[in-house]
Amino acid sequence: MRIAINTGGGDAPGLNAVVRAVVLAAEGRGWDVVGIERGYDGLFAPGGVVELDRKIVSGITHMGGTILGTSNRGSPFAFPVERDDGSVEIVDRSDEVVERMSELGIDCLIAVGGDGSLRIARELASKGLKVVGVPKTIDNDLNATAVTFGFHTAVQTATDAIDKLHSTAESHQRVMVVELMGRHAGWIALFAGFGATADVILIPEIPYDLAKVAEKIDARWKAGREFAIIVVAEGALPVGGEASYLEEERAGSPRRLGGAGKRVSKGLEALTGKETRSLVLGHLQRGGQPIAYDRVLSLRFGTAAVEFADRGLFGCLVALDPPDMRAVPLADAVERLKAVPADGDMVRAARAMGISFGD
Repeated sequence: MRIAINTGGGDAPGLNAVVRAVVLAAEGRGWDVVGIERGYDGLFAPGGVVELDRKIVSGITHMGGTILGTSNRGSPFAFPVERDDGSVEIVDRSDEVVERMSELGIDCLIAVGGDGSLRIARELASKGLKVVGVPKTIDNDLNATAVTFGFHTAVQTATDAIDKLHSTAESHQRVMVVELMGRHAGWIALFAGFGATADVILIPEIPYDLAKVAEKIDARWKAGREFAIIVVAEGALPVGGEASYLEEERAGSPRRLGGAGKRVSKGLEALTGKETRSLVLGHLQRGGQPIAYDRVLSLRFGTAAVEFADRGLFGCLVALDPPDMRAVPLADAVERLKAVPADGDMVRAARAMGISFGD
């Protein structure tokens, strides 16, 4: 066989490990592997499809990012094309993707990505392209798999940052508000906030009442603990309100989340009179070397993807169902996102430790 691999959507620690595992597992079967650069963009650009072999992927398991590059704006079903007059037209180039794959002699595509990338893979599969998906997102919000690679590294990065804020918050008697990633699911905020012993965790699944958060802060001061750590997922929203969005956007672009931490910070300072500072950790959560857990998980995902292709299990996602990997139909994999259960074990455990969710 001759297989292709691409990495789409936001970058995540462990992508290079998946690429290496795919190449080595495929070579062991006598197969050829090519990489498509920048998601699907490489199919439409000179030199955008590269041959991959053992030498090229040597020593990349521990590296962050992706040697193939990635894109979260290059859906072949809504592809931006610049016209001679400088205007941009959105066109459907999905049929060209299928044709280009045929021209390149590709028997199967291993599509590595999150919710958006896997939806694209599902639609391409419906057009006859043989696809095996690999779940990647630091948000851990894919329902079909127990965990996605990149998530635990992002949690470790966030936890380390919150740990460092404890000392400055206590030294200056401040309330520190940390905004973490998590548009629709609060897994990073929950895990990092719990692990770093935050006082308040605000996530999209549990709308918050800022007055309840202020009560938690006042109680700490009365108990002689004159500082507080608040962890806020970027998609967190108040009761009866909506999430925070950036005010200035490019024309025609979808609204982007931003400002959740600042909104909480300003509101709390007004309610409590306590000095409050906010920090947005942002893309630091995506960067850096994958921790050992994510390296191992990524290598398992990559080898399983090749195994499933060998078995003819196309149109599926490689999902972790501990202790094994299993094939899940792509349609089922993207049917719904995996949200934090508001009454689940993690939330109950955090509440038992005295952590407030603002409700």
